[in-house]
Amino acid sequence: MDEGLEGGCQCGAVRYKVTGDPVYVALCHCADCRKSAGAPMVSWSAFAEEDVTLTAGEPRAFRSSENSTRSFCPICGTGLFFRNPATLPGLVDIQAATLDDPEAMPPQIHVQTAERLGWMNTIDALPKFERYPGP
Repeated sequence: MDEGLEGGCQCGAVRYKVTGDPVYVALCHCADCRKSAGAPMVSWSAFAEEDVTLTAGEPRAFRSSENSTRSFCPICGTGLFFRNPATLPGLVDIQAATLDDPEAMPPQIHVQTAERLGWMNTIDALPKFERYPGP
């Protein structure tokens, strides 16, 4: 990825650019990610710290555990970054769905599956609708 990708929060107050290739793109099933995002899993793209540049705004940081910091937009609350220097030294995880083109970062692996919600194992069997179904 030579030219890089851009992304940001829902309201546009915080924007970023990433260059280089991700170390990995993972779907995380841990309870902390679920609680932080309010979703059954979160897609993360891990980049070297020097490959991530803020281009607008300043996210707010929250220490979510002894070694983990989650950053989010202070206006709209969109989760953006995760850092854990003990487990992921020199890396910043970006919530891949905040990229302007999230299709550019398809997941490569599932992580923390020991904490995956049981109903995620059969989720693909649910009925599918292209748009919200009517009454």
